[in-house]
Amino acid sequence: MSGRGAEDEAVLVQDGIGEPDGLDRLWTPHRMAYIRGENKPADATSGECPFCRIPSLPDEDSLVVHRGRLSFVLLNLYPYAPGHLMVCPYRHIADYTETTDEEAAEIADLTRTAMRVVRSVSGAGGFNIGMNQGEIAGAGIAAHLHQHVVPRWPGDQNFMPIIGRTKTLPELLGQTRALLTDAWPS
Repeated sequence: MSGRGAEDEAVLVQDGIGEPDGLDRLWTPHRMAYIRGENKPADATSGECPFCRIPSLPDEDSLVVHRGRLSFVLLNLYPYAPGHLMVCPYRHIADYTETTDEEAAEIADLTRTAMRVVRSVSGAGGFNIGMNQGEIAGAGIAAHLHQHVVPRWPGDQNFMPIIGRTKTLPELLGQTRALLTDAWPS
């Protein structure tokens, strides 16, 4: 670092693979599939929709935790927090207003049960519940309705997601799925 004064050396700069910059790195290469959009549908049809394909796969492979009559519950492949679940209708619909009364009731019931199960196995102190309706509202897969159930704990918004732009998960998704499936009421 020749040519720099003492004040310049105190400033940390993200220089990538160049000169050492004093920053630690936590590599999350599994996120690259999400960033590249590798699992995003090519179009809005049910043939391209991963939420339409998931029910035909084995539960362990698709991260399905519970199957209802009109909707199913699965772990989010790209979770915001450990135990991040989604409740999806089997029917390929994009907007909440398109649900039948029976679908809306089952989505609500499965959401309540998901909260109870996650709370019982993880001690979650709270939840963020919501649907992003449309791509402009942040829906990653806008063509198929899905309700997020994101558990929260005191202090879970530490420096990692805010400064490090990284989320830490304490166990593999398959382990989380098994834990939740075993605790789901029959």
